[in-house]
Amino acid sequence: MLGNYVNSVGSSDAASAGTVTSKLIESRPTLRPAEVLEFIPGVIVTQHSGDGKANQYFLRGFNLDHGTDFATFVDGMPVNMPTHAHGHGYSDLNWLIPELVNRLRYRKGPYFAEEGDFSSAGSARIELFDGLPRGVASVTLGQDRYARALVANTSAIGNGRLTYALAGAHNNGPWENPERFHRTNGVLRYTFGDDANRSSVTAMGYSASWNSTDQIPQRAVDSGLIGRFGAVDPSDGGRTERYSLSYQTVRRMDDGELRLNAYAIQSKLDLFSNFTFLLEHPIDLDPTGIDGDQFEQAERRKVFGLAASRSWNIRFGTVETINILGLQVRHDRLDPVGLYATVARQRAEVTQESTVRETSVGLYAENSAQWLPWLRSVTGLRGDRFDFTVASSIPQNSGKTNAGIFSPKLALIFGPWTKTEYFVNYGYGFHSNDARGTTATVNAKTRDLLDPVTPLVRSKGGELGIRTEIVPGLQSSLALWQL
Repeated sequence: MLGNYVNSVGSSDAASAGTVTSKLIESRPTLRPAEVLEFIPGVIVTQHSGDGKANQYFLRGFNLDHGTDFATFVDGMPVNMPTHAHGHGYSDLNWLIPELVNRLRYRKGPYFAEEGDFSSAGSARIELFDGLPRGVASVTLGQDRYARALVANTSAIGNGRLTYALAGAHNNGPWENPERFHRTNGVLRYTFGDDANRSSVTAMGYSASWNSTDQIPQRAVDSGLIGRFGAVDPSDGGRTERYSLSYQTVRRMDDGELRLNAYAIQSKLDLFSNFTFLLEHPIDLDPTGIDGDQFEQAERRKVFGLAASRSWNIRFGTVETINILGLQVRHDRLDPVGLYATVARQRAEVTQESTVRETSVGLYAENSAQWLPWLRSVTGLRGDRFDFTVASSIPQNSGKTNAGIFSPKLALIFGPWTKTEYFVNYGYGFHSNDARGTTATVNAKTRDLLDPVTPLVRSKGGELGIRTEIVPGLQSSLALWQL
């Protein structure tokens, strides 16, 4: 029997960890690509300020904003963007084509040595198909001029398989000011090798633009000035692009396995918002000549990174162990990232503009040992180092800083007894802060003095869990956690 989740007894190190299969992903339609994360039990995905903007995520009682404290990866590439123009940890998954997702591995809590920045509440690792089981050609039409078209297939080329996909979407939404959301996605993926030595090269491209109807005053609706779906500033919206090239390989050996992935990402965003309308800059009354309070958050980014790990299966007497050493390196270059006062999407004033260089290096070690038939332990230690360099249009906010942090992890797994396992998990994690905040000494708008933020902030969490298959055909998990 094939299930929707791979959460059987003995399959994970925590009651709140598991894997979602493509069978479940295929069986449910998704309006937005990021909704694949809602297959993770407890994750809620919502949206505001237009379909082209990163989603809003919620998990375990935490408003994760646009991704802070929930680390997401697609075929080894990180989705979270540090020091982002709109929000630190910004996780835009609109470039994902859900039909290409093979499985999704999820973890909750800071108990896993492999997971670093942004993963305090949890993490998701999305894996793409090496080859589609069958070709796809679809057209979807809906209300409010919603339309989506997709073509995807896999062909044998040389010693490997080429998977290609092209998708386009449009949506106006229910708004009086039509959203005019346009999205185009493309993927080329070449996989080669056998089960013991498998590699892939993947190129992705994405472009989108939209208008957004943000929050509006209740009094404006009550007075009849605008409708419930109306807009005060119809020029709000955005444009975004993302292009990437990645390589991934897995080499299985007699004593373990080697994993390596490397990636390069180029992205940009121009996001126009207006939350206070005419409060700061009344039309024709403001001495600066700026009409209205619209602002633009913009960035141009390049990301380079790699992750490598080596595992060894070693037996000490009667104790079987799996030992892993891993390295993760990432470098972000923002040229520039800025905040601007705008009128109808035209820049009128620079609030702050910065070039940023941010480099992180993470090293981790993990040992899993089967001490007794009913007792297994997983211990891990992770060390991370961050370096920030900021050159701001405000000289007082320029500078360099660095920080490091160690994060120990522990899991104890008892059982199984009568097809039931018990888990004890505890660990420390962290998230980084916006590089600009680590060097800032004055407020960009008011010029008031302020203290720089702490570069790395520690988190800690614990969990007691149980997983059982005592009822035939039913997998059940229960976790009591604190974060």
